[in-house]
Amino acid sequence: MTDWATIHAIRGDDGVRRCGWSMSAPDYIAYHDNEWGRPVVDEVRIYEKLCLEGFQAGLSWLTILRKRDGFRRAFAGFDPAKVARFTDRDIDRLLDDAAIVRHRRKIEATIANARATLDLHDEQRSLAALMWSFEPRRRSCPVPTRLGDVPSTAPESIALAKELRRCGFRFLGPTTVYAAMQSLGIVNDHLKGCSARTPCEHERRTLPTTIV
Repeated sequence: MTDWATIHAIRGDDGVRRCGWSMSAPDYIAYHDNEWGRPVVDEVRIYEKLCLEGFQAGLSWLTILRKRDGFRRAFAGFDPAKVARFTDRDIDRLLDDAAIVRHRRKIEATIANARATLDLHDEQRSLAALMWSFEPRRRSCPVPTRLGDVPSTAPESIALAKELRRCGFRFLGPTTVYAAMQSLGIVNDHLKGCSARTPCEHERRTLPTTIV
């Protein structure tokens, strides 16, 4: 039986070295190479990822990836201004939509998170600025060598989850928030030797010093 915690970056059939978790399906490979760890500052994409990470709780991320187009259709492209106007009728519609994960609390949380995102605007804040304000100090983040070196949470994700809840966001505990931070490039948890690690780090270094 494979001890996944000990797995290092793996060279695929195409000669590219990747984090071991990404090698089990083509969907994972594409997501790993093109999205995971790439810094995101667009608010719609950040809101989408937070909501999808919430939907993933208790499921595999592969399930969410394969349903992502369905989620985008169901939730108006994850435009917070549109989702914030969803009503009970929309909830009933979504509970009948087999293209998404039909879970009432997660659906209700997605709507609540859209409204919380708009509330931030009323305070002259943005979800992007809030998320990136909890970026760990880069020198304090050791480069993981094995999958077992990658944490499931961090002090920053604990603090961010607390702040998100204070702002009205739901279904976002420290582990879910840390997963979002990884995928949004707020932390770079690609393994040492992974081909995506250096490009992700370069993109992070070219970000503006202030996220608005």
